[in-house]
Amino acid sequence: MINVASPIIGQEERKLINEVLDSKILASGKYVAEFEQSFAKYCGSKFGIANANGTTALHTALLMCGVKAGDKVVTTPFSFIATSNSILFCGAKPIFADIDPETYNINPVELEKILKKEKNVKVVLIVHFYGLPCDMEAILKLKKKYKFKLIEDCAQAHGAEYKGKKIGSFGDASAFSFYATKNMMTGEGGITLTNDAKSDKYGRQVINHGRDGHSTFTVLGYNYRLTNLAAAIGIAQLRQLDGWTAKRIANADKYNEAFKSLDFVKTPVIPLKYKHVFHQYTLRVKASERAKFMQYLKDNGVGCGIYYDTVLYKQPYYKKLGYKSGLCPNAEQAAKETVSLPVHPSISQTDVEKIIKVVQSYKK
Repeated sequence: MINVASPIIGQEERKLINEVLDSKILASGKYVAEFEQSFAKYCGSKFGIANANGTTALHTALLMCGVKAGDKVVTTPFSFIATSNSILFCGAKPIFADIDPETYNINPVELEKILKKEKNVKVVLIVHFYGLPCDMEAILKLKKKYKFKLIEDCAQAHGAEYKGKKIGSFGDASAFSFYATKNMMTGEGGITLTNDAKSDKYGRQVINHGRDGHSTFTVLGYNYRLTNLAAAIGIAQLRQLDGWTAKRIANADKYNEAFKSLDFVKTPVIPLKYKHVFHQYTLRVKASERAKFMQYLKDNGVGCGIYYDTVLYKQPYYKKLGYKSGLCPNAEQAAKETVSLPVHPSISQTDVEKIIKVVQSYKK
């Protein structure tokens, strides 16, 4: 079976992990500091605050932007549940804006409809979904017009670019995940980026129990720290990220060329001057065909997955909070029709050719 995800752990990761083990300083330390600085620089941001995971990175970003109980935060319903749960952690209210059915990202037109309707929106939390940047020009225009703070959820988009500028550097804060299946990983881990020195100082307190000095605690904080062990993996992975991204893009280009004439699938859309880093390569099929199509792939040795089959507000917990179906019809339809194929850099060209042949033979 060609797996839909496959973490890469090489000699460089092992070397740095052994350095940490030999140092006997396994908790946060110099490797964390190096990783923070390197990743922030890579993204074009001034400050990076390493976190225990991508969810804590989002929570930290929201707190850095001043989100508190009763505030309104607009986000997308087509994402992993951590996106909206992190809003609930602050006692704030998630408000969901529908997606663009072509890109799967939050639709600026739908976002503005909500901003006109809902007064005093504190933050807009966008997600660069599947590795494709959002329409940043349109969103930044709305930010200027409606005076909200902007957070980028970049959990699936390490190294993605909008018109030559890396995502994660556009908003007031951004959050990345380094979970084991991401484009680069630390096993578990995350980072919060910002260009604001005061936000950086506060964020560092948030992840370290609210500490200000050795034994003084001035704000409510958490234990969200990253370890040196995880950071060592991250340092090694970051050095290889651009090469891995190039392989993902090359694999996706081959799929796009091979599948463009098929009438039963729709290939990903890549707008001009967007760099899509293909955390997932996602096809669209009719809802009535999806289960059969996926079973055919699996029967022929091709792993596949659905990311995600239920929009956030239709999850059981959100129904208990009073959210109803039908809020975002484009997102609900996408959840019924999307299928992701292996695109990661570990697959061989023989694997790519096999995946292409299996998909092409589905209707024959």
